[in-house]
Amino acid sequence: MNVIFTCGGTAGHINPAIAVANMLLERDPDTKILFIGAKGHMEEKLVPKAGYRLECLPGSGLKRGKSLKAIKENVKVIGDLLGSIKQCKKIIREFGADVIVGTGGYASFPAMYAGAKLKIPTCVHESNAVPGLTTKMAANKADKVLVSFKESAGYYKRPERVEVVGMPVRKEFLTTSKEEARKALGLDSRPLVVSAFGSLGAKVMNHAMADMMVLEQADGFPFQHIHATGSFGWEWMPKLVEEKGVALDKGIDMREYIYDMPVVMAAADVIISRAGASTLNEIGASGTPCVLVPSPNVTNDHQTKNAKILADRGGAVLMCEGEDMGRKIYDQITQLLVDHSRRAKMSAALRELVVLDSAERICDIVQDLAGKKG
Repeated sequence: MNVIFTCGGTAGHINPAIAVANMLLERDPDTKILFIGAKGHMEEKLVPKAGYRLECLPGSGLKRGKSLKAIKENVKVIGDLLGSIKQCKKIIREFGADVIVGTGGYASFPAMYAGAKLKIPTCVHESNAVPGLTTKMAANKADKVLVSFKESAGYYKRPERVEVVGMPVRKEFLTTSKEEARKALGLDSRPLVVSAFGSLGAKVMNHAMADMMVLEQADGFPFQHIHATGSFGWEWMPKLVEEKGVALDKGIDMREYIYDMPVVMAAADVIISRAGASTLNEIGASGTPCVLVPSPNVTNDHQTKNAKILADRGGAVLMCEGEDMGRKIYDQITQLLVDHSRRAKMSAALRELVVLDSAERICDIVQDLAGKKG
């Protein structure tokens, strides 16, 4: 079986595809897998690191708005899109794809569209409660539309093609124990707090974490802290923290990106995060109590809707961006760290929310579609 995964832009689109690809290879080591992404995005790091071949398309997604600048940029985007569809047809034919799986991001649409035109079975997975533009466009051509939440089914024109499968995560999120994770990271006896705000990084939240690190130092570093700046934040945040006089060698581990997230999340006592669906499912699978600060700059405010699902069930603390975020988050973290009973209840609530066999369900669908080729 030859399977193409098409995804990109952020880790939230890429990691679920990798999880399913890994599962397919476990089932049948002879499965051939190819990823299609876009140039200049996170897939160029994550996909090769996972051991998969990647073909990249030029261009980027449509710009929202009706300004003259947006219109001009979209004219170029459409030109790139037509070229990408042609390129995808060539890739699909040469690879001999039996099925194409889209998990979001710019590259998904041209690959899914090209596959449909070539009569290759296709399915698209939407991780968020509310579908994005790319998913909506791809869903019109897909044989199956896979969603994480049952509340999402009503957003699609063809509900008979929609199937609730949850969100796939790498199995390491389910199997890594806290004890072995802490040992692997070389942690001391202090609690561990982890903060990460997407593969690109959120400027306002990186500033908040820098302020929080100052408070940690003032209190004698009561916990260890692993923080991922994201690719944009990595350019300036280490210098900012240094200027604030924070000694990173006392328990703060600052990284551009957390590649070993299953281990880090298993070791963590609390995680501070945005509320992208992929991240929330990883949090749920590991059962890590969390403080969620949804991005206010996403389509349809879908991160707040995602976060509310966890918060309403008692698995998360939901906070909104605002003034003095570093202090507010620090106060919330210190309260959680001393309340062992509350964190235990949060962990239990999180695990109840996750579809633990999501990757297996999607693999079943992919294999079924591959059998229908032609």
